[in-house]
Amino acid sequence: MELAIFGLSALISIACAVAMLLSSNAVHSALLLVLNFSAVAVLYLLLHAPFLAMIQITVYAGAIMVLFLFVIMLLGAEKAHVERDAILWQRPLAIVLGLILLAEAGYVLFSRVAEAPVAGSSAEIGAPQNIAVALFTTYLLPFEITSFLLLVALIGAVVLTLKSRAGERRS
Repeated sequence: MELAIFGLSALISIACAVAMLLSSNAVHSALLLVLNFSAVAVLYLLLHAPFLAMIQITVYAGAIMVLFLFVIMLLGAEKAHVERDAILWQRPLAIVLGLILLAEAGYVLFSRVAEAPVAGSSAEIGAPQNIAVALFTTYLLPFEITSFLLLVALIGAVVLTLKSRAGERRS
């Protein structure tokens, strides 16, 4: 049963990621990303890490996606018409990088690489106390930099919206 749930959740996650990339509507892409985050939370539950699953739902599917949807709606990105093939070198580069990623995933999947020893059981790794200690000691600087970048991105989106609306009023 656990293998069937894993397979279904992985299939949903991959399908949502592909549909998100292929969607031309920014709002639909954001909603597909929320579904993808939810499927990843199910995978965390299968790994016996309920705290990480709830953080995945709360932080990513909740707070960050609300921020993304707010910025999309604020900027009117769902109405924007992007010119096709504006930069011709992006498509071949994306295909090459996608093939490299696929080759790496195949190598990891089909090779027998020795796993690094893990201190403690899987229940200890996903414990809230261990995550808190790692987050506020080892990863404190990246955590603070990420929060600062999100704040700058939000301020930048508001400034861009104010400038574009001011330009619309003048015309």
